[in-house]
Amino acid sequence: MTLKTTFERRSTLPVSANAAWLRVTTPQGINDELFPWLYMTVPAALQGRSIDQLPLGRCLGRSWLLVLGVLPVDFDDITLAEVGPGFRFKETSRMINIRTWIHERTIRDISGGCEVHDKLTFELRSPTRWLPGWPHMIGGVLKLLFRHRHARLCRWARAHAR
Repeated sequence: MTLKTTFERRSTLPVSANAAWLRVTTPQGINDELFPWLYMTVPAALQGRSIDQLPLGRCLGRSWLLVLGVLPVDFDDITLAEVGPGFRFKETSRMINIRTWIHERTIRDISGGCEVHDKLTFELRSPTRWLPGWPHMIGGVLKLLFRHRHARLCRWARAHAR
């Protein structure tokens, strides 16, 4: 039996959707959202390229997830499934512990700024059979991580609001 879990997170930022997009689609922006808990390495194929320059539907390389920037705990074989319309991407990747990882982020202009909407769907690999409660624990950790990411993004946006 497989168990897919989905959750969503929304935040309002006092910057334009374009400004937020230019931040969240860079390695620096991603790692700032994850700081200080995680750091993602950047595959060579992604270095110096914008999201618009990346091919869709194939693995772009392996990014290692490092706890506190030093301890490798997982990897992300990054696959960009869709970009657009507008300020939107959909990543469909695989990891060591997660069979299916689908992260969709949409940013849209609203009055006074923009709204960032993340939707994450994931399915864990087989340890769920022999580790009771594992799916709920991982789900909880990922929800906390995305809450942290949004808090960091809001902090960045407040510092860059005009």
